[in-house]
Amino acid sequence: METINIGILGLGTVGSGVVRILQSHADKISSITGRKLKVKTVVVRDMTKKRTVDLDGVTLTDDFEMLINDDSIQMVVEVMGTVEKAHEYIKRLLEAGKHVVTANKDLIATYGPELTKLAKEKKCDLFYEASVAGGIPILRTIVNSFAADQIVSVKGIVNGTTNYILTQMNQNNVAYEEALKDAQKLGFAEADPTNDVEGIDAAYKMIILTQFAFGKDITLDDVKIEGISKIQLSDIKEAKRLGYNIKLLGVAEKVNDHITVSVGPVLVPQTHPLATVINENNAVFVTGVAVGETMFYGPGAGELPTANSVLSDIISVTKNIVMGITGNSFNDYSHEIKLATPDEVKNPYYISLIVPDKTGEMLKLTELFTNVEASFKLITQTEANEGFAKISIVTHAMTEAQLLKIEEGLKQEKDVELLAAYKVLEKGVVR
Repeated sequence: METINIGILGLGTVGSGVVRILQSHADKISSITGRKLKVKTVVVRDMTKKRTVDLDGVTLTDDFEMLINDDSIQMVVEVMGTVEKAHEYIKRLLEAGKHVVTANKDLIATYGPELTKLAKEKKCDLFYEASVAGGIPILRTIVNSFAADQIVSVKGIVNGTTNYILTQMNQNNVAYEEALKDAQKLGFAEADPTNDVEGIDAAYKMIILTQFAFGKDITLDDVKIEGISKIQLSDIKEAKRLGYNIKLLGVAEKVNDHITVSVGPVLVPQTHPLATVINENNAVFVTGVAVGETMFYGPGAGELPTANSVLSDIISVTKNIVMGITGNSFNDYSHEIKLATPDEVKNPYYISLIVPDKTGEMLKLTELFTNVEASFKLITQTEANEGFAKISIVTHAMTEAQLLKIEEGLKQEKDVELLAAYKVLEKGVVR
């Protein structure tokens, strides 16, 4: 049986998992692909670090040029986790005619179109299933299973760190800061959790999902982003009382033949499948014209789940090599579609405020909403102390433009503090 030699860039959590699965599942992989897959060279940054996998027969080096100069290595797996350095390396690998598999969402979201074009020119494969939702094969599912359908929305929990934190706040009644410390202690959150808790990680994933679902290349500037660091336990409790769980959702959705893409806290009905996704798990909810609503659920990170997605790409590349059909894009769907304007995007909203506890404040709120032609579905005073009261509002559907006017109006009231303005998911629709 012929052997395909593989190089690996990075031997951290995911890289170690790739080596482990290739070793333990070798017979099955060979029977599927008709080739023996062998890790020949692994490039690492720190040669002195203790490794947790068997590297017998594998060359361990800190010299990237060994991958470039070894003509026997046909495929390289990039799991080093940086952006600019990984971008440089992958460009050089593709230019050298080597196929690339990566789990690097930041890289693909930033440089995906450029690298995809280069891969096609060089007749190389560039796959990145593991870049979104860890062990969930969502990208390949959209490419294959939704090929004949028209997707109208993709929304989901695509960041395990924030979902773990919100689960602890919801189930264990702990404040954000305490839940974050717990996540860091368990290894679910980094020492600097900014990318996760401020929604940036989820936004990178939504950029990739938008390209697959709608054929549209967008940038981080096109995504409306809000994280979870300002969510108060009182709002978690109030949402729960109203029958919702607060989740950080990434949403890409069609609106009037345009699309809107956002990441932010959303009140999800407790009866909705996304409300039941807890701890570090991920879920992607895809709605198509033909198939209707579908949900894909599983671990969003971790050594073996993510490595398994990397292996699915490795097997796909191997099959393409065997059949001589390398060089096709992971996703060929391209479509001219514009981004929706704030006047087009409509949702109900949950709004919480601190206002002076005195006569006339409710009248001011009513006048402000009336002036922008927005209306209350529900309004309650949840607590009062030291001359101030907390007001919780659920609105009827209104546009983002109306919400912006309401927020501007509230800023003019010097004694009023806007705590939150979160979208509400109703009947599976949120934009």
